[in-house]
Amino acid sequence: MKPAAFDYLAPADLKEALTALAEAGEDGRILAGGQSLVPMLNMRLARPGLLVDVSRLPELGRIEERRDVIRIGAGVRQVTVERRGDLADMLPLVAQAMPWVGHEQLRSRGTICGSLAHADPSAELPLCLKALGGSVTLQRGRKSRTLSADEFFIGMMFTAVAPGEMIVSVDFPKREAGAGYAFRELARRAGDFAIVGCAAIAHAGGAARLTVAGVADTPQALDLPSGSADWDERINDFAWSLGARDDLHATARYRRMLVRRLGRATLEEAMSCRA
Repeated sequence: MKPAAFDYLAPADLKEALTALAEAGEDGRILAGGQSLVPMLNMRLARPGLLVDVSRLPELGRIEERRDVIRIGAGVRQVTVERRGDLADMLPLVAQAMPWVGHEQLRSRGTICGSLAHADPSAELPLCLKALGGSVTLQRGRKSRTLSADEFFIGMMFTAVAPGEMIVSVDFPKREAGAGYAFRELARRAGDFAIVGCAAIAHAGGAARLTVAGVADTPQALDLPSGSADWDERINDFAWSLGARDDLHATARYRRMLVRRLGRATLEEAMSCRA
């Protein structure tokens, strides 16, 4: 199939992009990498009246190191982040997850913020943002707001981005001193979305966080206090709380089993990686 007719705008700067998007309202969509949006256009699952291409705007193509976070602009491609020499030192969880994000060809075009905007419940980057407690900055005209991952992800492929608003950047918290990080997932084939994905952070003080994707409509986290000795019981309760459903990829029972086994293995790996 081919997409329905739409107007296309390649703005000269961010101000022009924001103005056009605000005027278009619900009829406008942002094009950055296009790896999720273009297939939706071709299948006519998305029918915008205006497509605003921000892929060449220098304001959105920056990666900035700030005091406690790495700020990634909306135009930064996944491969640019993946190939940073300091990624494993700054964002070890993201560094472990990046090779699992689609295929290399997709990462060469897809953007970090685009994956977050798509909000697939099995995707790796939303999982990392939730696990790390990161945030997303949105802008409409001259007004901007910053939302936590909990506030940003509302449901399956549904975010808090309002009509006329766009993601301008995402903040991933830097490596925590003394913490260990681990990422694991199970998919049918390399490059597929995860049946279950797990991210674990073992804090220096002994507390830990397990975050899971692919089961609930959004990534969900389990915080384990320092000195917890009942991991299996807590993870089992967590697995049941996610509301897994049968689908063509896996049964609910299989997903719960993966949360228990893959989740514990990921936590143990994170614990072993603490500095």
